[in-house]
Amino acid sequence: MARSQPPVLAPVPAAGQTALLVIDMISCWDFPDAEKLLPGAHAIAARIATLKARCTRAGVPTIYVNDNRGRWRSDFPKLVELSLAAGGAGAEITSALLPQEADYFVLKPKQSAFFATPLELLLAYLKASRLIVTGVASDQCIVATVADAGMRDLESIVPRDCVASQTAARNERFLRQAKEALRVSTPLASRIRLPAKR
Repeated sequence: MARSQPPVLAPVPAAGQTALLVIDMISCWDFPDAEKLLPGAHAIAARIATLKARCTRAGVPTIYVNDNRGRWRSDFPKLVELSLAAGGAGAEITSALLPQEADYFVLKPKQSAFFATPLELLLAYLKASRLIVTGVASDQCIVATVADAGMRDLESIVPRDCVASQTAARNERFLRQAKEALRVSTPLASRIRLPAKR
């Protein structure tokens, strides 16, 4: 009797060794400070959706990264469902960025997408060494993720029109820090070069 092959974590390598991260954009927005962060997230959702569509066409995988909200029972499909049911701007964000069957997701307990998550292993299976990092909050979860990526010798690109924080001033400070201290490129999303379309 032939043995069945175990499932492969990531059956198709990332085109151009590139992966798109969408951080904390799928949410019910029921946490402290959510009312300050939601307008910025809403403003960038359509631009992230446009970038995601470009990535999908180019064979660049999308990985959604979300807080597990400290519950350790979080379920990403359920979170999508709850976000849509909540209505308002949060549901509009989720509708714009609705995950597809080929997308991946990672739940994180802290700010960094790498801390206590399988992201590093997933990227290894995808053969991805270049990350396009989008989402919220730029000066919290985005900066922690980008710093951790650098410590793993992974390249990060942060499209400056696809990240937001609680205030525009905080977001601008992050973008300066990313460029000056972390040596991270912060182009407009439309200027990011992707692999040739498959």
